Amino acid sequence: MIIGTPKEIKDKEFRVGLVPAGVKSLSAAGHQVFIEKGAGLGSDIYDEEYVRAGATILPTAEEVYGKADMVIKVKEPLSSEYPFLKKGLILYTFLHLAPLPELTKELLSREVIGIGYETVRLDDGYLPLLAPMSEVAGRMSIQVGAHFLEKEERGRGILLGGVPGVEHGHVTILGGGNVGSNAARVAAALGATVTLLDINLHRLAYLEDIFVGRINTLMSNQHNIEEELKMADLVIGAVLIPGGRAPKVVSKDMLSLMKRGSVIVDVAIDQGGCIETSRPTCHSEPVFEVDRVTHYCVTNMPGAVPRTSTFALTNATLPFAMEIADKGIKRAASENMALMKGINTYMGKLTNAEVADAQCIKYEELTLD
Repeated sequence: MIIGTPKEIKDKEFRVGLVPAGVKSLSAAGHQVFIEKGAGLGSDIYDEEYVRAGATILPTAEEVYGKADMVIKVKEPLSSEYPFLKKGLILYTFLHLAPLPELTKELLSREVIGIGYETVRLDDGYLPLLAPMSEVAGRMSIQVGAHFLEKEERGRGILLGGVPGVEHGHVTILGGGNVGSNAARVAAALGATVTLLDINLHRLAYLEDIFVGRINTLMSNQHNIEEELKMADLVIGAVLIPGGRAPKVVSKDMLSLMKRGSVIVDVAIDQGGCIETSRPTCHSEPVFEVDRVTHYCVTNMPGAVPRTSTFALTNATLPFAMEIADKGIKRAASENMALMKGINTYMGKLTNAEVADAQCIKYEELTLD
Protein backbone atom coordinates (compact mmCIF):
# COMPACT_ATOMS: atom_id res chain seq x y z
CA MET A 1 0.00 0.00 0.00
CA ILE A 2 1.10 3.59 -0.58
CA ILE A 3 0.83 5.73 2.55
CA GLY A 4 1.05 9.50 2.66
CA THR A 5 1.36 12.01 5.47
CA PRO A 6 0.86 15.71 4.67
CA LYS A 7 1.74 18.67 6.85
CA GLU A 8 -1.03 19.79 9.18
CA ILE A 9 -2.46 23.21 8.29
CA LYS A 10 -4.87 23.93 11.13
CA ASP A 11 -3.94 27.02 13.16
CA LYS A 12 -0.80 26.28 15.19
CA GLU A 13 -1.20 22.54 14.71
CA PHE A 14 2.33 21.23 15.05
CA ARG A 15 1.63 17.51 15.34
CA VAL A 16 2.27 15.06 12.51
CA GLY A 17 0.53 11.80 11.60
CA LEU A 18 3.61 9.57 11.30
CA VAL A 19 6.97 9.50 13.06
CA PRO A 20 10.15 7.91 11.63
CA ALA A 21 9.63 4.73 13.66
CA GLY A 22 6.25 4.28 11.99
CA VAL A 23 7.78 4.89 8.57
CA LYS A 24 10.41 2.25 9.30
CA SER A 25 7.77 -0.31 10.31
CA LEU A 26 5.64 0.35 7.24
CA SER A 27 8.64 0.31 4.91
CA ALA A 28 9.95 -2.93 6.40
CA ALA A 29 6.56 -4.50 5.68
CA GLY A 30 6.90 -3.58 2.02
CA HIS A 31 4.79 -0.44 1.92
CA GLN A 32 5.76 2.84 0.30
CA VAL A 33 5.60 6.03 2.39
CA PHE A 34 5.50 9.64 1.19
CA ILE A 35 5.89 12.57 3.60
CA GLU A 36 5.28 16.21 2.72
CA LYS A 37 8.37 18.35 3.08
CA GLY A 38 8.61 19.84 6.57
CA ALA A 39 5.61 17.89 7.90
CA GLY A 40 7.41 16.91 11.10
CA LEU A 41 9.23 20.14 11.89
CA GLY A 42 6.63 21.29 14.41
CA SER A 43 7.29 18.13 16.40
CA ASP A 44 11.05 18.54 16.04
CA ILE A 45 11.29 15.75 13.44
CA TYR A 46 13.38 16.51 10.37
CA ASP A 47 12.98 15.33 6.79
CA GLU A 48 16.33 13.56 6.97
CA GLU A 49 15.00 11.32 9.75
CA TYR A 50 12.08 10.27 7.59
CA VAL A 51 14.37 9.57 4.66
CA ARG A 52 16.65 7.41 6.80
CA ALA A 53 13.56 5.48 7.93
CA GLY A 54 12.61 4.77 4.32
CA ALA A 55 10.23 7.58 3.31
CA THR A 56 10.26 9.72 0.19
CA ILE A 57 9.81 13.47 0.71
CA LEU A 58 7.41 15.30 -1.61
CA PRO A 59 7.19 19.10 -1.88
CA THR A 60 3.39 19.56 -1.63
CA ALA A 61 0.35 18.08 0.07
CA GLU A 62 -1.34 17.74 -3.32
CA GLU A 63 1.38 15.34 -4.46
CA VAL A 64 1.15 13.33 -1.24
CA TYR A 65 -2.62 12.95 -1.57
CA GLY A 66 -2.27 12.20 -5.26
CA LYS A 67 0.02 9.22 -4.71
CA ALA A 68 -1.47 7.81 -1.50
CA ASP A 69 -3.89 4.94 -1.05
CA MET A 70 -4.10 5.88 2.63
CA VAL A 71 -3.46 9.29 4.17
CA ILE A 72 -2.48 9.33 7.83
CA LYS A 73 -3.11 12.71 9.45
CA VAL A 74 -3.85 14.21 12.84
CA LYS A 75 -6.71 16.66 12.27
CA GLU A 76 -9.64 16.74 9.86
CA PRO A 77 -9.08 18.16 6.36
CA LEU A 78 -9.77 21.86 5.94
CA SER A 79 -11.54 23.33 2.92
CA SER A 80 -8.29 23.94 1.03
CA GLU A 81 -7.62 20.20 1.22
CA TYR A 82 -11.01 19.09 -0.08
CA PRO A 83 -9.89 19.08 -3.75
CA PHE A 84 -7.22 16.50 -2.86
CA LEU A 85 -9.78 13.98 -1.59
CA LYS A 86 -10.48 11.22 -4.10
CA LYS A 87 -12.68 8.18 -4.52
CA GLY A 88 -11.52 5.21 -2.45
CA LEU A 89 -8.92 7.17 -0.47
CA ILE A 90 -8.53 5.85 3.07
CA LEU A 91 -8.39 8.92 5.32
CA TYR A 92 -7.12 7.91 8.76
CA THR A 93 -7.29 10.85 11.18
CA PHE A 94 -9.37 12.64 13.80
CA LEU A 95 -12.61 13.57 12.02
CA HIS A 96 -15.08 14.75 14.72
CA LEU A 97 -17.79 14.90 12.05
CA ALA A 98 -20.84 15.47 14.28
CA PRO A 99 -20.51 19.29 14.27
CA LEU A 100 -18.99 19.43 10.75
CA PRO A 101 -21.73 18.89 8.12
CA GLU A 102 -19.68 20.49 5.33
CA LEU A 103 -16.80 18.05 5.80
CA THR A 104 -19.23 15.15 6.06
CA LYS A 105 -20.79 16.16 2.74
CA GLU A 106 -17.37 16.34 1.08
CA LEU A 107 -16.31 12.91 2.32
CA LEU A 108 -19.57 11.40 1.11
CA SER A 109 -19.65 13.12 -2.29
CA ARG A 110 -16.01 12.23 -2.97
CA GLU A 111 -16.54 8.63 -1.77
CA VAL A 112 -13.74 8.73 0.79
CA ILE A 113 -13.27 5.95 3.35
CA GLY A 114 -13.07 8.11 6.47
CA ILE A 115 -11.74 6.46 9.63
CA GLY A 116 -12.08 8.68 12.71
CA TYR A 117 -9.59 8.05 15.50
CA GLU A 118 -12.24 9.20 17.95
CA THR A 119 -14.68 6.40 17.01
CA VAL A 120 -12.34 3.38 16.97
CA ARG A 121 -13.80 1.55 19.95
CA LEU A 122 -13.06 -1.69 21.78
CA ASP A 123 -15.81 -4.02 23.00
CA ASP A 124 -15.61 -2.55 26.52
CA GLY A 125 -16.16 0.99 25.16
CA TYR A 126 -12.53 2.07 25.47
CA LEU A 127 -11.37 4.50 22.77
CA PRO A 128 -7.71 3.54 22.23
CA LEU A 129 -6.85 6.24 19.68
CA LEU A 130 -8.68 9.07 21.43
CA ALA A 131 -7.31 8.16 24.87
CA PRO A 132 -3.77 9.56 24.55
CA MET A 133 -5.01 12.94 23.29
CA SER A 134 -7.71 13.00 25.97
CA GLU A 135 -4.98 12.52 28.55
CA VAL A 136 -2.99 15.41 27.09
CA ALA A 137 -6.02 17.70 26.76
CA GLY A 138 -7.23 16.87 30.27
CA ARG A 139 -3.89 17.74 31.82
CA MET A 140 -3.52 20.85 29.66
CA SER A 141 -7.00 22.06 30.60
CA ILE A 142 -5.86 22.85 34.14
CA GLN A 143 -2.66 24.44 32.87
CA VAL A 144 -4.44 26.81 30.48
CA GLY A 145 -7.29 27.42 32.91
CA ALA A 146 -4.82 28.46 35.61
CA HIS A 147 -3.19 30.86 33.14
CA PHE A 148 -6.44 32.58 32.20
CA LEU A 149 -7.40 32.96 35.86
CA GLU A 150 -4.51 35.41 36.18
CA LYS A 151 -5.60 39.03 36.50
CA GLU A 152 -3.50 40.09 33.52
CA GLU A 153 -5.65 37.73 31.43
CA ARG A 154 -8.86 39.27 32.84
CA GLY A 155 -9.30 36.40 35.28
CA ARG A 156 -10.21 36.49 38.97
CA GLY A 157 -6.57 36.58 40.04
CA ILE A 158 -6.75 33.14 41.62
CA LEU A 159 -3.84 30.80 42.31
CA LEU A 160 -5.47 27.39 42.09
CA GLY A 161 -3.25 25.81 44.73
CA GLY A 162 -3.59 28.78 47.08
CA VAL A 163 -1.11 29.43 49.90
CA PRO A 164 -1.35 28.79 53.64
CA GLY A 165 -4.12 30.82 55.22
CA VAL A 166 -5.88 31.56 51.90
CA GLU A 167 -8.74 29.64 50.31
CA HIS A 168 -7.64 27.44 47.43
CA GLY A 169 -9.12 27.73 43.95
CA HIS A 170 -12.19 25.63 43.16
CA VAL A 171 -12.18 23.44 40.03
CA THR A 172 -15.38 21.83 38.75
CA ILE A 173 -15.00 19.05 36.19
CA LEU A 174 -18.00 17.97 34.13
CA GLY A 175 -17.36 14.38 33.04
CA GLY A 176 -15.26 11.60 34.54
CA GLY A 177 -13.74 9.98 31.44
CA ASN A 178 -10.13 10.26 30.32
CA VAL A 179 -10.25 14.05 30.00
CA GLY A 180 -11.96 14.58 33.32
CA SER A 181 -9.84 12.15 35.32
CA ASN A 182 -6.60 13.60 33.95
CA ALA A 183 -7.81 17.13 34.66
CA ALA A 184 -8.63 16.04 38.21
CA ARG A 185 -5.17 14.50 38.60
CA VAL A 186 -3.41 17.78 37.75
CA ALA A 187 -5.81 20.03 39.65
CA ALA A 188 -5.53 17.92 42.80
CA ALA A 189 -1.74 17.83 42.49
CA LEU A 190 -1.70 21.64 42.40
CA GLY A 191 -3.69 21.72 45.62
CA ALA A 192 -6.99 22.99 44.20
CA THR A 193 -10.34 22.00 45.65
CA VAL A 194 -11.74 19.65 43.00
CA THR A 195 -15.26 18.39 42.36
CA LEU A 196 -15.90 15.97 39.49
CA LEU A 197 -19.42 15.23 38.23
CA ASP A 198 -20.52 12.28 36.09
CA ILE A 199 -23.73 10.38 35.36
CA ASN A 200 -22.12 6.96 35.92
CA LEU A 201 -22.06 5.88 39.56
CA HIS A 202 -19.64 3.05 38.85
CA ARG A 203 -17.20 5.52 37.30
CA LEU A 204 -17.55 7.85 40.28
CA ALA A 205 -16.87 4.97 42.66
CA TYR A 206 -13.77 4.04 40.66
CA LEU A 207 -12.49 7.63 40.78
CA GLU A 208 -13.14 7.83 44.52
CA ASP A 209 -10.90 4.77 44.94
CA ILE A 210 -8.19 6.15 42.67
CA PHE A 211 -8.01 9.59 44.26
CA VAL A 212 -8.46 8.41 47.86
CA GLY A 213 -10.23 11.52 49.15
CA ARG A 214 -8.24 14.08 47.16
CA ILE A 215 -11.29 15.05 45.06
CA ASN A 216 -15.03 15.25 45.66
CA THR A 217 -17.44 13.41 43.36
CA LEU A 218 -21.08 14.22 42.60
CA MET A 219 -23.82 12.77 40.43
CA SER A 220 -24.20 15.02 37.41
CA ASN A 221 -27.63 16.65 37.36
CA GLN A 222 -28.85 20.18 36.88
CA HIS A 223 -29.10 20.95 40.59
CA ASN A 224 -25.59 19.78 41.40
CA ILE A 225 -24.12 21.52 38.37
CA GLU A 226 -25.79 24.81 39.33
CA GLU A 227 -24.49 24.57 42.89
CA GLU A 228 -20.98 23.88 41.63
CA LEU A 229 -21.05 26.80 39.18
CA LYS A 230 -21.64 29.16 42.10
CA MET A 231 -18.36 28.05 43.71
CA ALA A 232 -16.19 27.35 40.68
CA ASP A 233 -13.21 29.43 39.65
CA LEU A 234 -12.46 27.03 36.79
CA VAL A 235 -14.91 24.73 34.98
CA ILE A 236 -13.66 21.94 32.72
CA GLY A 237 -16.11 20.63 30.10
CA ALA A 238 -15.22 16.97 29.59
CA VAL A 239 -18.50 15.38 28.48
CA LEU A 240 -18.23 12.83 25.67
CA ILE A 241 -20.64 10.83 23.52
CA PRO A 242 -18.31 8.87 21.21
CA GLY A 243 -18.83 10.12 17.67
CA GLY A 244 -21.89 12.17 18.61
CA ARG A 245 -22.53 15.81 19.43
CA ALA A 246 -21.78 16.64 23.05
CA PRO A 247 -24.88 17.44 25.16
CA LYS A 248 -25.17 20.98 26.52
CA VAL A 249 -24.97 20.55 30.28
CA VAL A 250 -24.44 24.25 31.08
CA SER A 251 -26.93 26.69 29.56
CA LYS A 252 -26.36 30.39 28.87
CA ASP A 253 -28.69 31.27 31.75
CA MET A 254 -26.57 29.20 34.13
CA LEU A 255 -23.53 31.41 33.42
CA SER A 256 -25.10 34.07 35.63
CA LEU A 257 -24.36 31.81 38.60
CA MET A 258 -20.61 32.04 37.98
CA LYS A 259 -18.23 34.56 39.46
CA ARG A 260 -16.89 37.41 37.38
CA GLY A 261 -13.52 36.46 35.91
CA SER A 262 -14.01 32.73 36.27
CA VAL A 263 -12.90 30.48 33.41
CA ILE A 264 -14.44 27.68 31.35
CA VAL A 265 -12.24 25.30 29.37
CA ASP A 266 -14.56 23.33 27.08
CA VAL A 267 -12.48 20.33 26.00
CA ALA A 268 -15.62 18.84 24.41
CA ILE A 269 -15.58 21.56 21.73
CA ASP A 270 -14.31 19.07 19.12
CA GLN A 271 -17.74 17.46 19.35
CA GLY A 272 -19.64 20.75 19.51
CA GLY A 273 -18.97 21.62 23.15
CA CYS A 274 -20.91 20.86 26.34
CA ILE A 275 -21.42 24.54 27.28
CA GLU A 276 -24.20 26.33 25.39
CA THR A 277 -22.13 29.51 24.98
CA SER A 278 -19.04 27.72 23.62
CA ARG A 279 -17.85 28.19 20.05
CA PRO A 280 -14.67 26.87 18.44
CA THR A 281 -11.52 28.95 18.86
CA CYS A 282 -7.90 28.51 17.79
CA HIS A 283 -4.51 28.86 19.45
CA SER A 284 -4.02 32.33 17.89
CA GLU A 285 -7.25 33.62 19.49
CA PRO A 286 -8.06 31.07 22.18
CA VAL A 287 -10.57 32.88 24.40
CA PHE A 288 -13.67 35.04 24.41
CA GLU A 289 -15.98 36.33 27.13
CA VAL A 290 -19.68 35.75 27.69
CA ASP A 291 -21.32 37.35 30.73
CA ARG A 292 -17.88 38.16 32.22
CA VAL A 293 -16.83 34.49 32.06
CA THR A 294 -13.78 33.60 29.98
CA HIS A 295 -14.28 30.71 27.55
CA TYR A 296 -11.31 28.72 26.20
CA CYS A 297 -12.52 26.50 23.34
CA VAL A 298 -9.50 25.56 21.24
CA THR A 299 -10.33 22.56 19.05
CA ASN A 300 -6.79 21.16 18.91
CA MET A 301 -5.42 21.70 22.38
CA PRO A 302 -2.73 18.95 22.20
CA GLY A 303 -1.24 20.71 19.16
CA ALA A 304 0.36 23.16 21.59
CA VAL A 305 2.60 20.40 22.98
CA PRO A 306 3.34 18.60 19.71
CA ARG A 307 6.42 16.62 20.65
CA THR A 308 4.61 14.86 23.48
CA SER A 309 1.32 14.61 21.59
CA THR A 310 2.71 13.30 18.31
CA PHE A 311 4.57 10.40 19.89
CA ALA A 312 1.68 9.57 22.23
CA LEU A 313 -0.79 9.56 19.35
CA THR A 314 1.30 7.59 16.88
CA ASN A 315 2.06 4.94 19.51
CA ALA A 316 -1.67 4.21 19.45
CA THR A 317 -2.50 4.73 15.77
CA LEU A 318 0.35 2.82 14.11
CA PRO A 319 -0.81 -0.75 14.94
CA PHE A 320 -4.18 -0.09 13.26
CA ALA A 321 -2.44 1.57 10.31
CA MET A 322 -0.26 -1.51 9.91
CA GLU A 323 -3.33 -3.74 9.85
CA ILE A 324 -4.95 -1.60 7.15
CA ALA A 325 -1.79 -1.48 5.06
CA ASP A 326 -1.04 -5.21 5.38
CA LYS A 327 -4.56 -6.54 4.86
CA GLY A 328 -6.46 -3.80 3.03
CA ILE A 329 -9.39 -2.00 4.61
CA LYS A 330 -12.01 -4.67 3.94
CA ARG A 331 -10.15 -7.55 5.54
CA ALA A 332 -8.66 -5.43 8.31
CA ALA A 333 -12.06 -4.06 9.36
CA SER A 334 -13.75 -7.44 9.02
CA GLU A 335 -11.21 -8.99 11.39
CA ASN A 336 -11.05 -6.06 13.83
CA MET A 337 -14.40 -4.79 15.09
CA ALA A 338 -12.80 -1.80 16.83
CA LEU A 339 -11.52 -0.62 13.47
CA MET A 340 -14.88 -1.37 11.86
CA LYS A 341 -16.53 1.00 14.34
CA GLY A 342 -14.02 3.69 13.39
CA ILE A 343 -15.24 3.88 9.78
CA ASN A 344 -17.47 6.98 9.57
CA THR A 345 -17.87 7.19 5.79
CA TYR A 346 -17.48 4.44 3.21
CA MET A 347 -17.73 4.99 -0.54
CA GLY A 348 -20.52 7.55 -0.33
CA LYS A 349 -22.31 6.05 2.68
CA LEU A 350 -22.49 7.57 6.17
CA THR A 351 -21.77 4.61 8.42
CA ASN A 352 -21.67 6.23 11.85
CA ALA A 353 -25.07 6.38 13.56
CA GLU A 354 -24.12 9.15 16.01
CA VAL A 355 -22.97 11.46 13.22
CA ALA A 356 -26.12 10.70 11.23
CA ASP A 357 -28.26 11.51 14.26
CA ALA A 358 -26.37 14.76 14.95
CA GLN A 359 -26.80 15.96 11.36
CA CYS A 360 -30.24 14.42 10.69
CA ILE A 361 -29.05 12.60 7.60
CA LYS A 362 -29.31 8.98 6.46
CA TYR A 363 -27.30 6.32 8.24
CA GLU A 364 -26.35 3.16 6.39
CA GLU A 365 -24.99 0.09 8.12
CA LEU A 366 -21.47 -0.70 6.97
CA THR A 367 -21.13 -3.68 4.65
CA LEU A 368 -17.74 -4.63 3.24
CA ASP A 369 -18.74 -6.55 0.13
